[in-house]
Amino acid sequence: MNFGNFLKYNNGDSISGDLNIDNSKKSILALSNQKNTLTQDPENKLKSGVTSEDVKQLQTNLKKLGFFTGDITGFYGDVTASAVQNFQKSHSLAVTGEANKETLDKLNDFVSRPIYVASRGSDARDNSQKAAPAATQTVAKTNPVPVSVQPAAKGGVTMMPWFGGVENVYSIGSIATVTDLNTGLAFKIKRTYGYNHADNETLTAADTAIMKRAAGGSWNWTRRPVIVEVNGYKIAASLAPFPHAGRDDMPANVTVSNRSGDYGTGENLDSVKGNNMDGHFDIHFLGSKTHGSNSIDADHQAAVKRAFELGSK
Repeated sequence: MNFGNFLKYNNGDSISGDLNIDNSKKSILALSNQKNTLTQDPENKLKSGVTSEDVKQLQTNLKKLGFFTGDITGFYGDVTASAVQNFQKSHSLAVTGEANKETLDKLNDFVSRPIYVASRGSDARDNSQKAAPAATQTVAKTNPVPVSVQPAAKGGVTMMPWFGGVENVYSIGSIATVTDLNTGLAFKIKRTYGYNHADNETLTAADTAIMKRAAGGSWNWTRRPVIVEVNGYKIAASLAPFPHAGRDDMPANVTVSNRSGDYGTGENLDSVKGNNMDGHFDIHFLGSKTHGSNSIDADHQAAVKRAFELGSK
């Protein structure tokens, strides 16, 4: 099945046809450590209706961080404005949808960093692991091996590939409902970080309590088969219910100490406040990879397949 035909939705500011997966993957995965900065005059900010090379660079930088999923056109339309708004929300900036100097400075700062997320991704994760030094947390600049889409079965559940698929359907800032297939418990989440897989946070303290019940009463790295419902899709996935790398009592994306999961000092990867959860947790999909090792986790993939089997009954 052609996955571009499978999704069939407009993925950019310009009028376009099917989603171009190869270009999307190429743009999102080609993460670079070089500083692709913008030096826009603050009085001549980038905003809706503008067409320029600066807009192209803005779209490119937003795509690298997972906020923009459209085509790089150089036209500042509704999709670009929405991506800018989501970036501004995530970094406690004034939410205007216009890329002013403050927004561009923050964006340039993040693009110049070696990595944006802190998940370690080891096959033997446990609470005693320390975060790898930022300089070692790199991502190979190669596209993953393409995977085919498993057609939706009874119940509408599908095994949608992460790269070129779920990463766009469940983009950063999107809200989804997760159903744990072993317990039947459901809770709401928001994707706040991640590029090789989804880094997520619960929406409310009530959602956190439900998720902890589903995990057996305590946080752990056990891979759990789940269904993620987002934007009309029911997608087989694997949940690792262990919040890490953040503090709920401190501002998002600033340097803090004593981050959850024994991550020590580093960037506070906790955007949703007041949910009684410190940090974020991982959800993997078909063909997704870890962040620390940039590799496919066999246990997560087994849980994804189990989720598809259970969800199709």
